Amino acid sequence: MKPEEQAKPEEQAMALQGNVWLTVGGQKLGGQDRMALLAAIAEHGSITAAAKAVGMSYKGAWDAIEAMNNLAGEPLLERLAGGKGGGGTRLTSRGAQLVENFRKIDEAHRQFVAHLSSQSHALADDFLLIQRMKMKTSARNQFSGKVVTLKEGAVNDEVTLEIVGGQHIVATITRDSSDSLSLVEGAEAFALVKASSVIVVTQMAGARFSARNRLTGTVTRVQVGAVNTEVSIELPGGGTIAAIVTRDSGDTLELHVGMEATAIFKASSVIIGTPA
Repeated sequence: MKPEEQAKPEEQAMALQGNVWLTVGGQKLGGQDRMALLAAIAEHGSITAAAKAVGMSYKGAWDAIEAMNNLAGEPLLERLAGGKGGGGTRLTSRGAQLVENFRKIDEAHRQFVAHLSSQSHALADDFLLIQRMKMKTSARNQFSGKVVTLKEGAVNDEVTLEIVGGQHIVATITRDSSDSLSLVEGAEAFALVKASSVIVVTQMAGARFSARNRLTGTVTRVQVGAVNTEVSIELPGGGTIAAIVTRDSGDTLELHVGMEATAIFKASSVIIGTPA
């Protein structure tokens, strides 16, 4: 494979891994290495041979066995009477049961981790979403999406972001900002729009506006204040945009829940950001 054909780190598949441990009273009884040692003793009938088989020193093997015996509350090994072969060591019924039960637990754990790993892409997306939700900003409207077009200019760039429901938000940012954010088509990004920058229109027929962004939906909330009125417009696909208008404007538009309305705002009013 040519170097340029190798997958970039961000393109490589994400996978979850993990090991299971048994504890007694918070103390580590054993994991895969110690259970492998016990299994090797059952197979070879010798601590020396078992330690060699699992790549453990003789002293390390004995230390592990003594620790397990102490925590188990009863011997896991027993010595065989000496003979022509000089005797040997075997697992007690408790030791054999421990190894067998650990194998069952470990297999169940492997299946569980494999199941999670198969969803690792979605888990990564959710983690990214949680990080975004922790973001603090004074802008009322925050939209997460993907850059679908990026038009470069001598001074400013025009960025089009596709948000939930297939809606598009256009932003005009400086070329330096675009470079510092490493914006490219397909990149994850978010758009911030202050509610005070949003104009609410209820009758679009025949009207012309210089503002690039027009998001039409249904009014879901109208909160009237002493001076201003806050309006929430639900967009197709589940997104919502909020606007702050004067109370007089809200009264003139006869804003009420259930009516159709369009949120309009300039491309220069949109702040673009990218996940850290």
